[in-house]
Amino acid sequence: MLTKRLIICLDVRDRKVTKGVKFEGNRDIGDPVEMGAQYSRDGVDELVFYDITASAENRQCDIEMVRNIAKKVFIPFSVGGGVRNLEDMHLILLAGAEKVSINSLAVLNPSIISNGAKAFGNQCMVLGMDVKFVGETAKIPSGYEVVIRGGRQKTELDALEWARRAQDLGIGEICLNSIDTDGVKNGYELNITQKIAQEIEVPVIASGGAGTPAHITELFAKTNADAALVASMVHFGTYTIAQIKAEMKANKIPVRMEDKC
Repeated sequence: MLTKRLIICLDVRDRKVTKGVKFEGNRDIGDPVEMGAQYSRDGVDELVFYDITASAENRQCDIEMVRNIAKKVFIPFSVGGGVRNLEDMHLILLAGAEKVSINSLAVLNPSIISNGAKAFGNQCMVLGMDVKFVGETAKIPSGYEVVIRGGRQKTELDALEWARRAQDLGIGEICLNSIDTDGVKNGYELNITQKIAQEIEVPVIASGGAGTPAHITELFAKTNADAALVASMVHFGTYTIAQIKAEMKANKIPVRMEDKC
């Protein structure tokens, strides 16, 4: 049986890890390179780094930071934010990342998915999806709308339909983030997570809302998600990776354990 992955997200602004609630009120926490290296030593399965202001500032992702991360992190990691074209993707991968995450760019230019998959392989392409509950309508039958530019712009795209289309275009993985639960720490948005995870074949990472290890076990018990992304619960020292994985194992969720766990 395939193990379920535990992934830590590090949102980066001005080379500092930052965390907010529902994309607002961000607070700086620490250095992304050092934090990533420590999480790697502590036994997390993967890391995600988002340069959260790159797109708004119309600049390239911080490639030097990616190189520095690659020197100290020895587990798979992906990078997003400030990805404008295939050349930016190439530079991120050359700097040492295993995957590139695209979000707003994919919505505005869907062909970037198929072009990226052709150039670098499906396994390198991650679709970041920020979704918000708006209620079921003829245009949004799932009840969840895709939003872009850090949640500031509506798209009138149905989340489930966009996931299907991205898969057809060649995306290798989807990171599904609920803005409604982001940073709230009351649990994942299970409804849309299961709607998408049971419909598509590529792995789905659930993001937004984890506050306790019980939320992660609930996610895997009630959805077909392949991975759980966490941030606040580890960034602020509330729980360790060892504690989270021990809870997963105790609840019979297949998980990769370190000796220290």
